[in-house]
Amino acid sequence: MSAFHDVRLPFAISLGAVGGPERLTEIMRLTSGREHRNTPWQHSRRRWDIGIAVQHLDDIQALIAFFEARRGRLHSFRFRDPLDHKSASPSQAISALDQALGTGDGTRERFALCKHYESGDQAWRRPITRPIAETVEVAVDGTLTPVSLDVMSGECTFAEPPAAGAIITAGFEFDCVVRFDTDRLDIALDHVRAGQVPAIALVEVDA
Repeated sequence: MSAFHDVRLPFAISLGAVGGPERLTEIMRLTSGREHRNTPWQHSRRRWDIGIAVQHLDDIQALIAFFEARRGRLHSFRFRDPLDHKSASPSQAISALDQALGTGDGTRERFALCKHYESGDQAWRRPITRPIAETVEVAVDGTLTPVSLDVMSGECTFAEPPAAGAIITAGFEFDCVVRFDTDRLDIALDHVRAGQVPAIALVEVDA
């Protein structure tokens, strides 16, 4: 049976990964010649190729060990997206004001971490389910406030419900949940201390 392994792919292996978000858009051509577009996906998912990032034989050995321990595609694990792994922009430090989680109503105690991607008047809210606990900062109306964090869901629980109208914000680093999208590794030895793995696909999953 498949399971989530709470271990991260070594950063030395993932550095230089090529990939990003993908969506599924269904396009139907109408008899009028116009298009009707729809998507069955509520959220995007991400794919990466980490093959080009692996060169040194020690890194390749680490990759083999990691792959075998995950049983290929069977078990999911943590992956640090080199380009998108925190609540702030890449050049900015994390702040408890980075992302809006919601507004207090005087009774609600739980708020889920999320990241907003905005362009123009459109935005997409991405659930964050694997935060890095020691990086998470939560604020109520700009004041840092302690919370109980579920590191397997990204849910923050307050000891006392935030007051009605209070703005809840947070800053954090996070990982993605992924699995290998192959049950086979093709490895070539180029030099005495260097090798090549042409393609190793990773795909984002729910758990």
